[in-house]
Amino acid sequence: MADKSDMKAHVTTYTGVMSLLKWGTLGVALIAALVIWLIH
Repeated sequence: MADKSDMKAHVTTYTGVMSLLKWGTLGVALIAALVIWLIH
């Protein structure tokens, strides 16, 4: 079983990755919408 320090590091990393994924997805969606708008 992971001790508390490993779990704290895991939660910090997981939170960072999920935040990056959320903002990255939003950014890609906005860029895709802009490209579609420019082409149309």
